[in-house]
Amino acid sequence: MIVARTQGRDGWLREARHQLDEYRRREAKPILRSRAERLLEAERRLQQDLAVERTANEAYEHYREHGRDKQGRRLGHPPKPFKPPETPAGKINTTDLDSRNVKTPRSYTQGYNVQAVVTEEQIVLAAEVSASSPDFGHLEPMVKATKRELKAIGVTETPGVAVADSGYWNEQQMDHVVADEHVQVLIPPDASKRGTPRPGWQGGRYSAMRQALATDYADRLYRRRKAMVEPVFAQTKHNRRINQFQRRGRSAALSEWRLITATHNLLKLHKHQIAVAAA
Repeated sequence: MIVARTQGRDGWLREARHQLDEYRRREAKPILRSRAERLLEAERRLQQDLAVERTANEAYEHYREHGRDKQGRRLGHPPKPFKPPETPAGKINTTDLDSRNVKTPRSYTQGYNVQAVVTEEQIVLAAEVSASSPDFGHLEPMVKATKRELKAIGVTETPGVAVADSGYWNEQQMDHVVADEHVQVLIPPDASKRGTPRPGWQGGRYSAMRQALATDYADRLYRRRKAMVEPVFAQTKHNRRINQFQRRGRSAALSEWRLITATHNLLKLHKHQIAVAAA
């Protein structure tokens, strides 16, 4: 079922694509070795993308025609009819069908967006792989993944505060994390490179978060973020020379990323034991 009550038709289309991506993530399978089979699978996925786009448009137009607002009134004039293309318009990498052209700090590259939740001691608690480029939309899934991993190893203590950069600003997910997961959130609404607030991002929760981050306690917590998570990626990519996956497919990339983070944790614990023994 597709339900997106904000941002008009684009919101419904975005929600439909998100649900399809989640389905593919759960059903991820090894990449086929035969090129002919991969081409057939690529065609099937393109047709599936188009079918989901058509379904989302039909659902949105039905909602606009029959839906009601909070006061029970009709939603106004029906939307302008939108006709999806007859043939799929997207592109798929035929070597790794799960990968996407993701944005990097300097350009774009074919691959995945890896996520990690890290403690103050740079121990990775949760590691996940996504095919979407931005970090927007990953806050709630990573908090849930962290609590799931802690529960699996018998740890009853749960995170108290989630600290993330501005790319994770997602008001709906922030509300869910605070209300449902009982984890406070510290995320600045403005990127560190901006000298002024984003246009239109004034008042309400934007100003409230800026005021919270201006307090001594929250400022100290947020300033520690860079020393917590950034070194994990720096050590992985530069010190350990791990800057690309060796296997294809989302499930294989996820297994490899979790192996990388597990060995990172082992190295951290090993160095800690050496330091304790030497002391």
